[in-house]
Amino acid sequence: MVTLSGLKELIESISQERNLPRVAVQAAIREALIKGYERYRRAQNLERRQFDEEYFNNFEVELDIDGEGFRVLSTKTIVDTVSNTDHQISLDEVQQVAPEAQLGDSVVLDVTPDQGEFGRMAAMQTKQVLAQKLRDQQRQMVQEEFQDLEGTVLQARVLRFERQSAVLAVTSGFGQSEVEAELPKREQLPNDNYRANATFKVYLKKVSQGQQRGPQLMVSRADAGLVVYLFANEVPEIEDEVVRIVAVAREANPPSRYVGPRTKIAVDTLDRDVDPVGACIGARGSRIQVVVNELRGEKIDVIRWSPDPATYIANALSPAKVDEVRLMDPESRQTHVLVAEDQLSLAIGKEGQNVRLAARLTGWKIDIKDQAKYDQEAEDIKFAAVRAQNQPQNDHDDRSNREDKMEEELELEEDRFDSREED
Repeated sequence: MVTLSGLKELIESISQERNLPRVAVQAAIREALIKGYERYRRAQNLERRQFDEEYFNNFEVELDIDGEGFRVLSTKTIVDTVSNTDHQISLDEVQQVAPEAQLGDSVVLDVTPDQGEFGRMAAMQTKQVLAQKLRDQQRQMVQEEFQDLEGTVLQARVLRFERQSAVLAVTSGFGQSEVEAELPKREQLPNDNYRANATFKVYLKKVSQGQQRGPQLMVSRADAGLVVYLFANEVPEIEDEVVRIVAVAREANPPSRYVGPRTKIAVDTLDRDVDPVGACIGARGSRIQVVVNELRGEKIDVIRWSPDPATYIANALSPAKVDEVRLMDPESRQTHVLVAEDQLSLAIGKEGQNVRLAARLTGWKIDIKDQAKYDQEAEDIKFAAVRAQNQPQNDHDDRSNREDKMEEELELEEDRFDSREED
């Protein structure tokens, strides 16, 4: 046995510092020691034998924690004639101590080298490999703990900044210790203050499975999922599924610094006695204010969803008042929205943000028009001309599809005819 002084204390301290089970630490130490044995054997290879990657698969390390040492064990196959002493042992040799042994059986032997040079090399290799093995064990534990939490919200605390990313401490809420997570620049909110130890909620977007350096968890403050969670947490009617969130459009990082973050959320209910918009806003705005405070003052428009596209589009342009919604081309989802002159800037929004979010929320291309200057006849003629121009191509595509289908049917009929002739 090779002595490893302080082995028991080493396992205990690593287990506490890294928040890893003792069995995981022991497994990492065994892997590190077997790597040390491999390096020792390669260095002592007087026969200049070529060892492939799987050569040492039949070797393992056994830890003696109370005795503070370890042994190297080798599983060998019993044969008549030995061609490889690392993997085989002769039947005659085994039967001297185990007469009942037979050819093809396996035996486990202690092949631990002398303490001397191997002990020093094993200690050095253990220090080099152990750190990596422990990191691997820790990453595996993080993955197992958080992989089912993707798409949920976690409580976070700011630790530090690395480049433009904030490194946060998050917890799964299962009694485990904090784990580092990355909040990239693109997922941050412009109104957030990422000072050390600041706390807020984050949306878990991704749990990495690779071995790259840095945090495994990627979180967001800009994802629409965070808004959905905050409303569901604050509005009992959403949690009870009386009110449902149909769609969300969020612009957490506007293209201009002169425009603040904004979200539009469409809600609906099947209960006629419930006002879904009022339920989300709360008495005197009490419920929505909690969400706004968590998002550091982000503007939020809660609107009523409707199965009627015109009504839905008009609602989505809130707070602007819409006079008329004209669905110019339902197939390509293009619409003209007519508003009074004093509502134009409100409907469009600062740098187009309001109409941009409304378009994303509804899935329609929205063109805001001044009601007083709108020429309905001219616009209808213009759209009719565009449709007529696109129609030949559409007809050609339809004709091609019909021809392809006919060819397929003819081929199938020929195949059926051929099969009948063969019969």
